[in-house]
Amino acid sequence: MDWYMMNCELLATCSALGYLEGDVYHREPDCLESIKDLIRYLRHEDETRDVRQQLGAAQILQNDLLPLLVQYPQDKVLFDAVVRLLVNLTQPALLCFGKVPADATSRHHFLQVLSYLQAYKEAFASEKVFGVLSEKLYDVLQLDWEQRQEEDTLLIERILLLVRNVLHVPPDPTEKQDVDGDASVHDRVLWALHISGMDDLLKFLASAQSEQQWALHVLEIISLMFRDQSPEQLAALGQGQAAAERGEDTRELETLRQRELAEKRARALQRPSRHSRFRGSYVIQGLKAIGDNDVVFHKGLHNLQSYSHDLGKEPRRVPRRRWAPPDPGPLRRSARNVRLFLCHFCQDFLEGCYNRLMLLVKDQLLREKAQQHDETYYLWATAFFMAFNRSRGFRPELVSETVGVRAFHFIEQNLTTYYEMALMDKKEAVTWARRMHLALKAYQELLRTVQEMDRSPEPAVRDSSQVIKNNIFYLTEYRELLLALFRKFDETKQPRAFLRDLVETAHLFLRMLEHFCRGRAGLVVQSKRVRRKKKPRAPAALAPQPPSAAELEELWAGLAPQLQACLQGEVPLPEDVVPFDAASETPVEEQRAEALLRIQGCLRGAQAPEALRLLRCAREVWPEGDVFGPSGAGPPEETQLLREIFFAALPRHAPPEAEEPEELEEEEVEEDEEEQTVQVAEKEFNFMDYLKRFACAPVVRACALLLRGYAQNSARTNHCAARLLHRLARDLRMEALLFQLSLFTLFHRLLNDPGAAAHQELVALAKFILGKFFALAATNKKAFVELLFWKNPTAVREMTEGYSSLQEGEGAAARRAPAWTPQEEQALRELYWKYKEVEGQDVIAAILAELPAPGRTRRQVVKHLVRLGLASSAKDFPQQRKGTHIVLWTEEQEQELERLFEEFRGSDDVLGNIMKNLTARRSRARVVEKLLGLGLVSERKELHKKRRRKGRGPELGEADALVVSAQDSSAEEGDSEEEEEEEEEEAESDPIEEHWVPEEGAGQGLVHLLHQEGLAGPLQWLENCLRRTAGDREQEGLSFPVPLVPLSEENEDAMEDRRFRALLRELGLRPPASEQESFWRIPATLTPQQLRRAAASLVHHSPNPEGLPQHPEGLPAPPRHPQAPASAAEQLPAPLGSDSESEEPVPVPLQSGSKRRRQLDSEDEDGGSPEAEPAAAAPCSEDDDDPQPAGRRKRARCLEEEEEED
Repeated sequence: MDWYMMNCELLATCSALGYLEGDVYHREPDCLESIKDLIRYLRHEDETRDVRQQLGAAQILQNDLLPLLVQYPQDKVLFDAVVRLLVNLTQPALLCFGKVPADATSRHHFLQVLSYLQAYKEAFASEKVFGVLSEKLYDVLQLDWEQRQEEDTLLIERILLLVRNVLHVPPDPTEKQDVDGDASVHDRVLWALHISGMDDLLKFLASAQSEQQWALHVLEIISLMFRDQSPEQLAALGQGQAAAERGEDTRELETLRQRELAEKRARALQRPSRHSRFRGSYVIQGLKAIGDNDVVFHKGLHNLQSYSHDLGKEPRRVPRRRWAPPDPGPLRRSARNVRLFLCHFCQDFLEGCYNRLMLLVKDQLLREKAQQHDETYYLWATAFFMAFNRSRGFRPELVSETVGVRAFHFIEQNLTTYYEMALMDKKEAVTWARRMHLALKAYQELLRTVQEMDRSPEPAVRDSSQVIKNNIFYLTEYRELLLALFRKFDETKQPRAFLRDLVETAHLFLRMLEHFCRGRAGLVVQSKRVRRKKKPRAPAALAPQPPSAAELEELWAGLAPQLQACLQGEVPLPEDVVPFDAASETPVEEQRAEALLRIQGCLRGAQAPEALRLLRCAREVWPEGDVFGPSGAGPPEETQLLREIFFAALPRHAPPEAEEPEELEEEEVEEDEEEQTVQVAEKEFNFMDYLKRFACAPVVRACALLLRGYAQNSARTNHCAARLLHRLARDLRMEALLFQLSLFTLFHRLLNDPGAAAHQELVALAKFILGKFFALAATNKKAFVELLFWKNPTAVREMTEGYSSLQEGEGAAARRAPAWTPQEEQALRELYWKYKEVEGQDVIAAILAELPAPGRTRRQVVKHLVRLGLASSAKDFPQQRKGTHIVLWTEEQEQELERLFEEFRGSDDVLGNIMKNLTARRSRARVVEKLLGLGLVSERKELHKKRRRKGRGPELGEADALVVSAQDSSAEEGDSEEEEEEEEEEAESDPIEEHWVPEEGAGQGLVHLLHQEGLAGPLQWLENCLRRTAGDREQEGLSFPVPLVPLSEENEDAMEDRRFRALLRELGLRPPASEQESFWRIPATLTPQQLRRAAASLVHHSPNPEGLPQHPEGLPAPPRHPQAPASAAEQLPAPLGSDSESEEPVPVPLQSGSKRRRQLDSEDEDGGSPEAEPAAAAPCSEDDDDPQPAGRRKRARCLEEEEEED
């Protein structure tokens, strides 16, 4: 980016910082304000990080900020501002962009910011800069915690973050081409950090008791310091092994020279002594060309070894998603003085800081005080410093904090978590694989440390090692961990370095376990077995039958004397009775119904003292409304009240009904639910049985993949892979497990390698396997075909002992379906042709019913029909699902529909009655369409359910209304999901007219259903919206459509519910009319009175128990004392215009001489509007049809319950 393309305001701000004259920087008077402006600009930069790029191109950090930092450290305010700006400018590019961008433009900006960061890191490689930072940090750390201000704590954190950011900058790729031993930019930064004394301050922060909060900051900085270092090389430094290092380099050069000389000799032998201008043509016998003739070779004979049919073909392109992740490659060797400084730092850190710092970090990780994924620094530190300690004298007391069973458990937990996340989070699988690699290296180092403890001369150390091995070898999780990693290894997500460490860890674990088992007879380990048993389908839970009236009378007769004794004080009452549950989520005011149930339960359980005490305590808790009797109630009143509670049919919570399992798709196998239980037991351990678990294709494939790069692998890596394969082939006598073409190709390349002398172990393994193969091929002619497949122990046994050696029920054949005999195939053909033309019948079900061979599944029959050519695919036999999809109407069905329409034309619910009596089950939408098509109705409105008001005639009683409402609700509940969707489509195709007026009490059945579904909150919100709109229209005198905007997630979900939208339509609300509208609206034609009436219909009244008054809050309340006065609400008469069907009846106990029936108007329940006038009382005579006796109400309620059960 050009300096002259810089933003004008940004350029003016940078110019006001100051100027550099020689080695002296002169600041401007507005320097501090300019720095604050730059911080503000960085806070508001765009996604391309334009401000950061412009400042990097102008080199503000190198030319202005660092000179200000060095020359004006005494100005505390300016120093703090400069450090803040430096921390912001040097933050990693990944933090700026979130991740490495995929598109070219954003990636260009990412790389540009990264290049500026690399330039910043080179500018920080200055002893002056780190000297100023170290002095400032030292001065602040000298302060006691009482004297330290908040600004001082922030300064410590910013300096540590600045050092972290500088060390985090990745190296320039051009630096990797430098010679080992040369000082890179990172080495120069580390040397400046060492000269300034910053490393001593880091060790102080790691060991000081009062600086525990900086533990993770210090560990992160230390991990970045040792980013390019090998702990083994650092440990070998300074111990007189410089000659050994030179000798190792000499051996590597000699090996490369010998390989080059061998290749030259091979080329010289292949090339003839006299050059020929004409290469000639040759026929390769036994190698066929595209046709039947042999291949004609037109090149020299020395090129014959490299001939392949793939010559001249374009290589197949591999998709980017299947590219192998880049391998980190060999570590670069730093300058010797830098390595010496780091080696001394490691020694001092282990002796004075390691155990304490790792304890603090682990405590913060377990208490979740750290940031996400900070445990990776803990895992790195465990692997690095324990390897350094093991390679430099091995003092176990220096790493005692990370050696133990708890350390194994912590690392195993993280490794398992990373493994599971790599399987689930496919997009970030590479990142999870890197974290898994860190955990695996820590696990490997723990095993090596325990192995080193076995060799210690101190008995206490050896005993500790035995305790650790007893624990890790006993538990199943540690033994199964490496097997799981082998099985799920994916070369496209995990690098080759992970596979290398996995093979080395598996070799180490098997070796330690083998030594542990030697000399131990009857070794017992833990065994976990997952037991799967079919879960029995529980029948629908039946509600307990309430006792009959005769049984209740008998119980009360036996309870009355005990109750009288309690009332007279002869029997003491319990004191520890509380009528409510303080720990329940239900508010205390809403627990009255539970208290009633508890009182009734105590009475029916013959616990009269508890019932009486519970009644009196409940009266004290809920005195309002005399629900539990008046405050001064005497023994007769309490006896009568307890009797009414005893005989009342209180509603109880019904157990949830078991849902019917849906049938599976046609291609799926129908299976019963399985219940998994993990059984933990102990068994005697056998090492060879455990080794057989590694005899599988994933382990052999992983070793073969690792050995492809045997020339680049270390000697230890090749040894571990060869030893693992040798265990499988020689110890388990499964040589055939390695008979695989990819392995044989590797052996061929190895045996023809001029430098094969350096890999004698691999050569011996290759010759052993090849010899066994050709010996087997002499007797088994199919061995050459078997080379194409990876094998398991069963295939190995069949291959070596004969393909008929397995007994019945062994191997893979035990899991296969039995073969079809010719007789079964003939029977299948006959049954198929017999039922093929039968309409309305499931062909496969009919075949299964008459098939002579039992045990066949639907899927097996369908697959064999396709194999026999009787069907083209499995789609020819669709499995019947729930519901039907009848589209065509027969003539008889049309006549039946016309007859039912004529029969129920005069009823209130024409469509509902037709649906109940229709023979062929169809959806409402299909029936409506057919009625319109036959011309029986002209529009859909004629089929809407008619609402009848009580004031229009006495022909429909209250019991009949209850029966009808129960039938409506049961019919709505009985509709399938498909019918609801079709009804919704029908409703959307028939929008509500603008001047449609809702009927009074509309939607009561839907309100009750929505309350049962848990939508009480959205109903309350809808009620408030209607009342608020009614008040606004009365005050302003204007009417306009008001949208219903759901602001909460609960209300948004309710607006998507089909029943809730059906309720909105019944209330007269209008759906979105076009694509430009998003919300439902309250039409402008609805008056305030209609809106209030619609809001009142949303008030939910739960059904009452028999003989109990309805509590004002909707809860079932206990019966009132006979002598208690009626409440004010109960004394109100039914107002004019009230709808008996829209309000649920409020039954009250009948008193002698009174046959009045009282109802509450919805306006009066809510307090009413200020303009509402009280209606005059209208007493009813004995001849009036309005009041109903208790028996009729009870009969109506029973009918309603029966309809709901149906």
